[in-house]
Parts: sequence; C-alpha cells; structure tokens
Amino acid sequence: MTVYNTVVAEAEDEFIEKRSRFICAIAPVRSAEEALAFIARRKERHYDARHTVYAYILREGNAQRYSDDGEPQGTGGQPVLEVIRRSDLTDVCVAVTRYFGGILLGAGGLTRAYSNGAALAVAAAERVTMRPCADCRLVMDYGQYGTVGRLLPEHGALLLESDFGERVALTVRLRLEAVAGFEKALAEATSATVSLKRIGEVFSAMPV
Repeated sequence: MTVYNTVVAEAEDEFIEKRSRFICAIAPVRSAEEALAFIARRKERHYDARHTVYAYILREGNAQRYSDDGEPQGTGGQPVLEVIRRSDLTDVCVAVTRYFGGILLGAGGLTRAYSNGAALAVAAAERVTMRPCADCRLVMDYGQYGTVGRLLPEHGALLLESDFGERVALTVRLRLEAVAGFEKALAEATSATVSLKRIGEVFSAMPV
C-alpha cells in the first residue's frame, strides 16, 4: 500500500435508538496492541454498559478484527468493520458502546444501529491521507541557504529541523515521488555543490 487514509485523533458521537444509548468512538491505531488498549479504555470508561462492540483494520499484517461483545453473532462487529472498509480507512479502531434501554431491537435493528454508530464515529473524525515520504539531510554554505530555501516549497518539502553551525544543515521531508525532481533542481541551482542524503523513510501527511 503506497497511500492510505486514517484519522488524526480520537473522536466520538452518540445517538439514542428505542431508548438504547449508543456511544460511538474512533481512534488512530498502528498495532493490535494499540487497538486493544483503546478498546480497554472505552470499556473502563463505560464499565456499566452491556456491550462495547468493536472492529479495527491495520496495515500491519493486513489485520482485520471485530467482536460482537455478547450481541447476537453478526449484528455488531461485522457491520462496524464493513463501515470502516467502505470508508477506506486503515490503522483505525471503532468501538460502539451500548446502554440497553429496555426495548429489544432485533437482529436487523442491531445491525442498523451499529452500522449507524460506526458511520457517526467516522464522520466525527478528521481524516488524513498518509503518503510514503523520505527524510533527507542537506548541508550547505550560508550563501546557498536562500537558494535552497526557495526550492523547498516549490517541491512540497517540509522543513523538520535547521542547524546553523559552521555550515547550514537542514532536515527536510519530501514525498517519495518528489525526491528525484528536487534532487535535480538542487543540483542545477547549486551547481551540484549541495547534495541530498536520505536518512529514512516514513508515512506522513503531506500536501500533494
């Protein structure tokens, strides 16, 4: 996967269905451990609720997991997982907690309620597109700083760190597909006296 969508931070919403209260939450997670920790926090916060249904999708191992948490099989976790899939989100966990209101919803009603809860959680969150990026190191004389500085926004580079010592050292982040073009422009602008050294690759939210 070269590009994927996730959420920026935890978010939640809630609704009432036939006196049952559904509290819907979503969180960015990068591993099964983080997903389970989020679910544990939701269950601890709503310790007196009957059910906390959940589902998560991870890039790590292409993992997809869900739980009905005591609801009839197929009425909770699977609908939540399906909403995450349709929303094209990865590295997220959605948990929907239900406080029973005394009126049975039936299998179809539960499925619709948990689907609605997952959709509300997704809608409450800020989405972000993560792209493969390279972190790079540039070292230059002070006289070249202005020239290099002008190139950065032209190629969508994000300045991570500046070090003004004997020479200027910059750490920048570039979309992976933009590195070659930036390297070429850098060589032309500085007569190949400033080189670019890759120091790592990460997924990051970057402008296109």
